[in-house]
Amino acid sequence: MNKGELHLKRIIFFDGECNLCNSSVQFVIKRDPKGIYQFASLQSDFGQQVILKHRLPKEIDSFIYLEGGTLHIKSTAALKVCKGLSGLWKVLYVFIIVPKPIRNLVYECIARNRYKWFGKRESCMIPTPDMRDRFIDN
Repeated sequence: MNKGELHLKRIIFFDGECNLCNSSVQFVIKRDPKGIYQFASLQSDFGQQVILKHRLPKEIDSFIYLEGGTLHIKSTAALKVCKGLSGLWKVLYVFIIVPKPIRNLVYECIARNRYKWFGKRESCMIPTPDMRDRFIDN
């Protein structure tokens, strides 16, 4: 994928070993009938390249959303993705008015406990053949 193509994409980066994160990807796919979102695990080579390019800590395991060349993390990323979903989920975007430090406190509490509450996989999920083109794996 060249630089120009990357600028046009809407890519969700997720922790491929996290059950909550994998369920979230499935949730988004079901509510994204136009297929505007693509996905890449943070553990993939591509995910690691984006982390380096944007000078994020290498060990970051947050939900990351790349839209129009701009990187969003934590609660802002989640709310921006909700804005593009079908149905009433886009209404959640109203919480963007809540100050980021407050939103991120809630986000970080869930993120810190996600393995304990939802479990962890041994490896990243493997997309079904019909979803394969939505995933970037290199």
